[in-house]
Amino acid sequence: MAEVSEQQEQNVSDNSSKTSVPANAPRKSRSGLWLGIIVLLIIVSVVGAGFYLFQQLRSQQDNLGGEVNKGDMHLIELSKQISGYQMQLAAMQSQLATVESDVAGKDAHFTKTLADFSRLHGEKLDSTRNELNSAISQVQRQLGKTRSDWLIADAEYLLSVANQRLHLVGDVNTTYEALEAADQRLRESGDAGVFKIREQIAKDIAAIRSVAVADTVGIYASIQSLQTQVDSLVLFLPYTGKELTQPEAVQEPTDKAAHNLLDSAMMELEGIVTIRHTEHPIKEILTPEQAQFIREQLRVKLEMVKIALVQQHEQLYQSSLADAKKWAEKNFAQDTQTNNFIAELDKFNAIKIRSQFPDISLSLKMLRDITKLRLDADKAMPQAEKIEPVKLEKPAEKVKPAETAPPAEPPAAKDDGSVETGTTARKQEVEQRKEEQLPKEPVRPPVEAAPAAQ
Repeated sequence: MAEVSEQQEQNVSDNSSKTSVPANAPRKSRSGLWLGIIVLLIIVSVVGAGFYLFQQLRSQQDNLGGEVNKGDMHLIELSKQISGYQMQLAAMQSQLATVESDVAGKDAHFTKTLADFSRLHGEKLDSTRNELNSAISQVQRQLGKTRSDWLIADAEYLLSVANQRLHLVGDVNTTYEALEAADQRLRESGDAGVFKIREQIAKDIAAIRSVAVADTVGIYASIQSLQTQVDSLVLFLPYTGKELTQPEAVQEPTDKAAHNLLDSAMMELEGIVTIRHTEHPIKEILTPEQAQFIREQLRVKLEMVKIALVQQHEQLYQSSLADAKKWAEKNFAQDTQTNNFIAELDKFNAIKIRSQFPDISLSLKMLRDITKLRLDADKAMPQAEKIEPVKLEKPAEKVKPAETAPPAEPPAAKDDGSVETGTTARKQEVEQRKEEQLPKEPVRPPVEAAPAAQ
């Protein structure tokens, strides 16, 4: 391109020189023409060559641009594939994270379940072990119990029965018998710790004896007798269907009594018609069903009185008696029979079917806490025993074991059934057992003096 421009400049300069010297020789004009033609040809050739080179360069540029575009497209496709792979990788990573979280959750759940199962199994095993230990210890206690322990347990049961029968049923007689039996069991046990309990039982027995017990059976029979008298009571209002009294047979008039026909007619009317004076106005005449209903209502009210009597329900008993009395005063005539009926109801109303029972639970509480009473008795025993050995120290100490040996055997050979002998033997056994349980050895010598004192 630079060469073409230079040739153009030269041509322009030559043209200018030719124009400036128009009057040159003809030779110079021809040579200049050929030179111009040559230069023009050169210029055309140069322009053609430049155009050709330009076209080649442009085609090369187009080829290079297409290749570049293909490379760019390939790079774009590669980037798309890479992004797709990255998305797939991210999805796979998310799935892997989800699987890992699920595995971790299941692992934690399995671990927790296993821990809970282990804990429950351990707790069940511990509870079973504790139950077995308690059962074994209970069996050991049962095997280790003496006759005295069984008697004390029997007395505890009898005291609980006495409390239940007194406060739940109101059975004073059964309560009294149960207290007597419990005191007998404690006396036979020979335990030194039951003295205060027996003292409290004696107070309870005295309190039970002072309780006034209503004659339930007698009252029940009397009320039932009143129920049978309901049909004989006269209703206040007249009613149809009343049974007529059978009139006496009327003798045929004789010649002597012919003038008394009017008197005999009046006597017949008196057997049929009853004249009753009352202060209350009569509103209506009852039907037989209504009259029977009134009597049945009175029977039902008396039946409620009997039920309350059996159940020892004081309030229901009083209210039922009041209802029966009110019903009798309202619907029956105030004659002698009705007044006697109401007087019987008043007598029953004055009777208290349920007395105020004393509290006899203290003896049961003391018996259940007999261990404390035994400790108190053990603490009191050395003080009483320290005084006796002072008098018994004068004889030779070697003789005491020989004297105490024979009394220890008679309790085992007890065959006479005497209560006092059995009680003495049990007391000796209890004292020996207590001496074995005491931690101090000096307490035993006073026990040896007890048989000598007998």
